[in-house]
This record gives sequence, C-alpha cells and structure tokens, in this order.
Amino acid sequence: MPNSSQIYCNTTLEFRHTLYAIVYTIIFIPGLLANSIALWLLRGFINRKNKAIIFLINLAFADLSHVLSLPLRIYYYINHSWPFGNFLCLLCFYLKYLNMYASIVFLTLISVQRYIFTANPFKAKGWKRRYDAAISIGVWIVVGGACLPFPIYRSSGMNSTSTSCFVDLGNRQMNPMSVVIMMVGAEMTGFFIPLVIVTYCTLKTRAEIKSDSLRCENMKEKLKALRMLLTCASVFFICFTPYHISFFFYVMVNANIIHNCAVQKVILNLHPFSLSLASFNCCLNPILYYFTASEFQNELARCSSSVVRVRLMSKDSVSSIR
Repeated sequence: MPNSSQIYCNTTLEFRHTLYAIVYTIIFIPGLLANSIALWLLRGFINRKNKAIIFLINLAFADLSHVLSLPLRIYYYINHSWPFGNFLCLLCFYLKYLNMYASIVFLTLISVQRYIFTANPFKAKGWKRRYDAAISIGVWIVVGGACLPFPIYRSSGMNSTSTSCFVDLGNRQMNPMSVVIMMVGAEMTGFFIPLVIVTYCTLKTRAEIKSDSLRCENMKEKLKALRMLLTCASVFFICFTPYHISFFFYVMVNANIIHNCAVQKVILNLHPFSLSLASFNCCLNPILYYFTASEFQNELARCSSSVVRVRLMSKDSVSSIR
C-alpha cells in the first residue's frame, strides 16, 4: 500500500510476498481437506437434532470459499504479477474479508446458541432448524454488503493493463476523519462486540458448570457445550485479535494520521504477520467440528472404518483370483 509517508520513512516491506506465499501454501492443503471433509460429513446431520449444525455448515463453507482462492494468491506472491484480470483480483480480495467476518459472526452465533440452550434446555426443544437457516441467510446478506468497501477502498489505480493485486493495490483517497469513523465502526461491530459476546458466553457457561457440579444434571452436555465455547474463544484470540489490533493502526498509518517514523515501521512490519495469523482460522475452525461434536467423531470413524473394510475386501478378492 504505497503512500508518501512510507517513502519518507524509507520503509521496505519486500518480505511480505515471501511471507504470504509460504503461509498460504501451508494453509491450502490442510484447509482444503479439512473443510471439504467437514462439509461432506456435516451435510448428513441436517435432519438430526444436533444444535448449531446449520451454523457449522455455513462456517465450513465460508472457510472453503477462501481456501479455494489461495492458489491464485500463491501464484501472485511468487511471480509478482497478476494476469487474471481486475475482477478476479478484487473477488479474491473480497473473499478473504468475507470469510473473516462471516467466521466471526457464525462463531458468535454458535457461542450464543450453545450458552442459551445449555442454560435453558427447554428453549432448545422449541427451537426450529429453519430459524438457523433464516439467520444464516441474513448473515450472508449483511456481512456480504458490509465487506464491499474493502475491495472498493483498495481498487485505486486499477486499469485494464494492471498487473498488481492484493497487497500492492493502492488506496482511494479519503478524508482522515472519515477513515477514523469507518474504522471505529468496523472494529466495534465486526470484532469487539462479537469478542465480548463470545467471552461472556464462555465465562457464564463455565461458572454455571462449576455451580452445578454437585448436582451432575446434564453434565456431559454442558461440558460439551463448554468445549465448543472454548474453541470459539480460542479462534477469536489466536486469529482475529492480533489482526484487528494491528489493522486499526495500519489504516491510521496509511491515512497519514500517524506520522512518527519509528511507530510507522513497527506497525507496517507487524501487520503482515497478524494478517497471516488471521488466515489460519480456515485450519482451526475444523477443530471445532471434531472435538465438540460427538456425532462428527462417530461419522468420521465410521467412514474411516468403511474405507478400511473396502481396501481389505479388495485385497482379499485379488488374493482369491491369484
């Protein structure tokens, strides 16, 4: 993101291409396999009474959409050239932020639903699957519209002959005060409020389990809910918290609001690492499915045993022919 302040401070960020190429290469195969398998197995639970299954499917779909765009990102960061056109560049750029904020919202919804149904089991009995489906459609509409400013803001200077994309895109000029207002609003609604909600649900569920430990009523289900909430909170703190802290200051630097050279260099050099860390949510979210859903574990074990049986039968048939 070139601007006058970076040139004045003589800040070089050439390492970003290598860093992003390595990180996205590491993420691609595990993310593709984990989320493809998750979607394949989770689809079988739609008609069951498993809570939050619709949100989990949407979460896996959001991760897979971003993972599928990674080969194009890897190509660009290795070759330093984008031959695929402006639309595909902005689409891949858009998918990254769509994945991030859709993941944040669905993780928040999973946390809220688990907390409410654990604290009030009778509400779970009356909750319809179509409610989750309607909420999910609303999430995609709202988050999809809210993420549109990201590619629009970064599309400055693009033309039919442009070979730059992603990190090398320019910024549209905006009033510094407008940038601050937009950033505060985005950080509050897109990250801080969901983080507070997830943290609250996790702490309240943990406190209720401690207070109910002597009665042991539905303790197995409550512990399962707590594991899911802890996993959601872990993804928030590991992947999204460093990015949103650094991104706020990163935009301040690029809007020429922060002028101190030493501070600029620290912010500009830390931001690529926080952005890379945020992308690992595509690999961490599948852990949520496996370690918190006993049905998912059973289905995965059943499929694995079926594959083993098929292989053994094929070997036996070959041996008998011989």
